[in-house]
Amino acid sequence: MRPMSFGQQGGPQSQWDPWTPHSQQPWNSGADETPDWAALAEASETRNKRRRLLFIGGGALATVAIGAAVAVAVVSANDSNSASNDPASGIPASGNVPGQTTGPAPSFESTSAPPPLDPKDFISSKSKDTAPLGAQILFPGTQLTVGETVYKKGATDDTKSCSAATKGGLPKILTANDCTRFLRVAYVKDGIAATIGVAVFDTEAQAIKVAGTVNTKTDIIRSLSGQGVKDHCTAAVCLSTVNAYGRYAYFTINGFTNGKDVTKKDTNVFQVSENLKSFTRDQIYKRGAVQASAAANE
Repeated sequence: MRPMSFGQQGGPQSQWDPWTPHSQQPWNSGADETPDWAALAEASETRNKRRRLLFIGGGALATVAIGAAVAVAVVSANDSNSASNDPASGIPASGNVPGQTTGPAPSFESTSAPPPLDPKDFISSKSKDTAPLGAQILFPGTQLTVGETVYKKGATDDTKSCSAATKGGLPKILTANDCTRFLRVAYVKDGIAATIGVAVFDTEAQAIKVAGTVNTKTDIIRSLSGQGVKDHCTAAVCLSTVNAYGRYAYFTINGFTNGKDVTKKDTNVFQVSENLKSFTRDQIYKRGAVQASAAANE
């Protein structure tokens, strides 16, 4: 029998690849059948280089793709932030804002209102104090209400003879300072009667001088009776006062209708005097206020 040989048997011989699993290594008996190790090493190196190139190329492509994706995401985020965080991004440049002008700012004249006219200016001199004047104008109505107290109005008097309405040393004082008119009115409440007298001058200085000269104990006005007001202060001691406002000097005389003297304990009489003094001053002020308002509206 022939000995067996491991070589080509009934078909092509399988190629052995040391890097391929389950491949069979060719085995030849004899010296000329020894494997070519150099060729095998070269082939293996070639395959390894090819694999490395494919790996590097694939990695480079993946890196490029990832970089591109990141760049797109960053740009998109910047666009979104710019749109949401920069509200002025859609506003045109200042030179393109519609209706904007680049010239100097317009100037306007002052529109502040002039100061109101002072009522006292109109009652301080004859030249400005031209409104109608009379006892019924300065003391209107049939009664005077001060708080909860109501005084009944009595007779009135209006004369150009200032000395006829006064007594003591007052007629001389009024004449010396050119008093032009004297107005009187009487009021009564609970047995206390009072007469108010108003002396009219051309200037404020004259009225102030008279008020500073009068002695209220001796230089007094004549009380006025009639129309519900009894005689008062004709012989008894009464409370007398004098003041000035504008071109007017105004006087009061207050006492009991039963002829009783007024003493310091009679606080009710003093209260009547205070009420009537305040009322008279207010009436003179209102006269000036009405004329100031009319002048302002002309």
